[in-house]
Order: sequence, then C-alpha cells, then structure tokens
Amino acid sequence: MFGLKEDWSLDAPPRYFTLEDYTGNEARWCPGCGGHSVLGVVQRICRDKQLPPEKTVSVSGIGCSSRFPHYMATYGFHGLHGRALPIACGIKSRRPDLNVWVSSGDGDCFSIGAGHWVHAIRYNMDMVLMVFDNAIYGLTKAQTSPTTHQGTKTNTHPLGAPLPSINPLTVTLGVSNVSFVAQTVDWNVPHLYATLKTAYEHKGFSFVRILQRCPQFSEHTYEEYKKDASRLKLLKHEKGIQLDDKITARFPVQHEHDPSDKAKALTLANDLDPIPIGLLYWDPDAPSYSDFTRLGLEMPVDKKIAALNDALDHFAI
Repeated sequence: MFGLKEDWSLDAPPRYFTLEDYTGNEARWCPGCGGHSVLGVVQRICRDKQLPPEKTVSVSGIGCSSRFPHYMATYGFHGLHGRALPIACGIKSRRPDLNVWVSSGDGDCFSIGAGHWVHAIRYNMDMVLMVFDNAIYGLTKAQTSPTTHQGTKTNTHPLGAPLPSINPLTVTLGVSNVSFVAQTVDWNVPHLYATLKTAYEHKGFSFVRILQRCPQFSEHTYEEYKKDASRLKLLKHEKGIQLDDKITARFPVQHEHDPSDKAKALTLANDLDPIPIGLLYWDPDAPSYSDFTRLGLEMPVDKKIAALNDALDHFAI
C-alpha cells in the first residue's frame, strides 16, 4: 500500500556515543592534578564500552576527588563526607541496570567513611570504587590524612605526622568476601586505563587505589616514583591487567602474580619498595548482595503497597 512496507515501525538508528556525551562541566582541579587523568580515562572507558549516559551514574562524597560527578555528563550524586558508598549501594540495589562509578579520596574513604568502605567490600555489589589517594587532605588545605606518610609536616601536625600511615590494600584484602583489589598510578595513563577498564568489567565490587599527585600540598609524595619507574613493581598474569608490550616494557621491575592467591596478594601489598601496581586479588565467584536486593523489584506497585499496609497493620492498636 503506497509502496510502504507492511511493518510500519520506525527503527531508530543505533546510537553512538562520543567523548562529548560524557563531558560535563569544565574540570576545575588545579593544573597538574592527577584527577584530570582519571576523569579522561573514565570518559574514554564509557565511550569505548558505549555506556548510555542515562544508564551511568557517578557518586561521590566530599573532597577534591568528589567533584567528579560535576565533570561527567551522566547522572551524578554529590553526597556527604564519607557517605559515597552507602549512596552507591542504595542506587545499585534499586537500579541494578545502572553502571555505577564511585570516586572518593584517602580522607573521604579511609577516615570518616571507613565503616562504609569495609561493609561495601563485603557486600560486593557491582560497582567501581576509585580512591584518589594523594596522602593529604587537599580540599581543606593540607591536613594529615590516614595515608599521610609518617613524618610529613602538615597543618595539623607541623612537626610531622606522628603515626605510620594506613595501608588501604592490606585492609581491603582483610575484609571477608573481597573480590577485586587493584592499584595504579595517575601518571601512567595506559596502565590507569587498563586497570579501570578491567575493574569495570569485573562483576562485583572493584576497589582501585590510584596513587595521585597533588601539585599544591603533596607534590613530593610520589615524585620519586614518577621519575624512577624502578620504584614500581608491575604485576603480570594472564588473569591480571592486560597491557600492550610497549607499555609493559616501560617497567624495569616486573613480577608474575596470580591474583587468585590472596596470601601472596597480602605479601605484595605489604611491600612498599617497589610499590606494586596491577591486580593484586580477584575472585569472580564471591557472592554479591545485589542478588538479594534484586528480589521483589519486579513486583507491581499495588502489591508492594498492599504488602506494606499489611505489615503496618501488625502495629495497629
């Protein structure tokens, strides 16, 4: 009829997302801040994986790193100090279809948010936690953070931080039901990209510690590691972070490590010279709390209301 096909449906052309589809407000981090590298890498991963912006959400707490949602043209939630993970877990429990990226800092995650950090690891819900670890409180101008190196002079400890710093890797590995622990650096973008991409592809809670430069308040913290690649130990394995041979060749110190071996992962995590980068631990079979929180999501609203009213009736006088 009129030369038209019998099927009158209009199929929309396939969508292709470019970097512009993930680019939000202009990043206002300081020049030289490692946050710029992380932002660019996450946007590239979203593009390469063709993640719909409306199916992607960035969640953060408070701190320089927590400006991240403002710089992504996706859904975002800029939460309270230390509370990024419970917000992210709540989002994932109600919307398991969303791609969840969490950005936090060494103070935001390991200090005020430490309790949430531990339980989020145990819940093993499918999301990526990126901890921007510059070993200082940057947004509030140079106070001692949990990862500040002992002896470092800060505004809170002008004579030097008196205590040894926390080791985020050993703490994470010590939590039950941990499933993915990796470490990378912001100044090696290929390794940063490969690590975060592998973390996204893992179906579970991916903990990624990013050693990050702060040009204002901790510029010397990682300077030696940036200048001398032999201060880093590249972890290699068929189950680990996969890199191009040209990138791998940049690391003079390499170590074959099976990420399914937690005991060896703990040993490596305690070795601070050279610092290990790569996938320390991976357990794809760890149970996920998401499987429980999905129960009942498909229940019609009227049945949910009826069930709620029935439960409330038990408290009626």
